[in-house]
Amino acid sequence: MFLEQSINSENKFFKYIWGSVLIIFASFVGQILFVAVLLYDSSTTDKNYPTTNDALMRYFDSNLTLFLILFSFVITMVGVYLVVRSVHNQTILSVTTARKKVDWNRIFFSFSIWTIFTIATTLITYYYNPTEFIWNFKPIPFAVLAAIAIILIPIQTSCEEYIFRGYLMQGFANLARNKWFPLLMTSLIFGGMHYFNPEVAKIGPLIMVYYIGTGLFLGIITLMDDGMELALGFHAANNLVGALLLTSDWSAFQTHSIFKDISEPSASFDIILPVLIIYPFLLFIFSNKYKWTNWKEKLTGKVDELNPTIINK
Repeated sequence: MFLEQSINSENKFFKYIWGSVLIIFASFVGQILFVAVLLYDSSTTDKNYPTTNDALMRYFDSNLTLFLILFSFVITMVGVYLVVRSVHNQTILSVTTARKKVDWNRIFFSFSIWTIFTIATTLITYYYNPTEFIWNFKPIPFAVLAAIAIILIPIQTSCEEYIFRGYLMQGFANLARNKWFPLLMTSLIFGGMHYFNPEVAKIGPLIMVYYIGTGLFLGIITLMDDGMELALGFHAANNLVGALLLTSDWSAFQTHSIFKDISEPSASFDIILPVLIIYPFLLFIFSNKYKWTNWKEKLTGKVDELNPTIINK
C-alpha cells in the first residue's frame, strides 16, 4: 500500500527527476546562511578562510557549526514538501504512511528502543574501556547543544527519511513497478551519500557496509510496516542521542557531548556488527510487535496502481 499510493498514470518518473533537482536546489539554498556567515566572519577577523572540509568543520564553535549545517535541512524539508504537493499533487501523509494518519506511537517506540540500546552500549563500552574515553561535559555548551539538537536533528533525520524512504522509494517504484528495486536503489544511494564523511577516510571503505546496511534496514522496516514511522523514530534517535552522548575528532560532527572517544578507529567486526546482528534482532522485535507477515511479497512483489487518482489527494 505504501508504495502504491504514488502509482498514478499522471505521476511519471520524469517528475521525480525534476523533483529531485528542485530538492537539491533547496538544499543549496539552505546552505547560503552557512556560506554568508563564513564569508562575513573571515572578512572581518584575522582568521584564514578554511580551504578543507576539516578546517571548515573547526572554523566556528561546534555548536554554531552544527546549527548552520542543520538549518539547511529546514529549507530542504520545505523543498520536499513543496515538491510533493506541487509537482506530484500528493499530500505529505501519502509519502509518510499508508495509514489514515501518522502513527506517533510507532515513532516513539522505535525512538525509545534505539535510544535505550545506544545509551546502554555506550555506557558498557565506557565501563570496560575507560581509557578510550574522556569526560567532555561542560554544562553551558552542552545545554546549547541540547537545544539545537532536540529542535533541529529530528528535522534533519526526517528530511533524509522523506527523501530516501519516502520520495525516492516511491519514485523508483513508479519506474520499476516492483519493491526490490526501490529498496536496493535507495539503500545504495543513501550509503553513497555518506562516502565523503570523514569516518570513511579514517576507517576505510568497510564502513560503507554499515551505511548501506543501515539504508537497507530502514527500507525494510518501511516496506514491511507500510510507512516510515519506525524509520523516522530510529533515525532521529540514532543522530540525536549520538550527538548528545559521544563525539570524536574524526566524526562528521564534533559536538559538546558528554563523552569524547579518543580511541584510534579501525576497520574491524564492530563496524559491521549492527548490520549482521543488531539490525536483524530489531527486525525480530518489530515483526513480532506489529505482526509482520508475507515478507517476500512486501519486499520483492509487484507494485500496481490502486485507482485512477492518487489517494490522500
